[in-house]
Amino acid sequence: VQLQASGGGLVQAGGSLRLSCSASGLTLDYYAIAWFRQAPGKEREGVSCISPSDGKTRYADSVKGRFTISRDNAKDTVYLQMNDLKPEDTAVYFCATGLEVLCPVAAYDYRGQGTQVTVSS
Repeated sequence: VQLQASGGGLVQAGGSLRLSCSASGLTLDYYAIAWFRQAPGKEREGVSCISPSDGKTRYADSVKGRFTISRDNAKDTVYLQMNDLKPEDTAVYFCATGLEVLCPVAAYDYRGQGTQVTVSS
């Protein structure tokens, strides 16, 4: 089982990026999928989560109103649309699942390798 996160990059403050999470050996549609981020010297932070059955979503207070998580079941992909990015959003972002159906993903069994998001001021 492998999860792959992609879509990171360098963007100026106020800009946007869309991250994608896909998997091999696992059907993402069945499970709650979460995005986490970790910046150097900081603890890992749960950014957002989406459940499979009812599509309910959760967001960290730091990203509410700016980030949107969604899933495309036909493509078995989960997205994180990030708007109005700020320098403090700079981190490695990765997707993960604990093979449960409810959010939040408190502990995960599988995670992707991460994609770097860098926001310049």
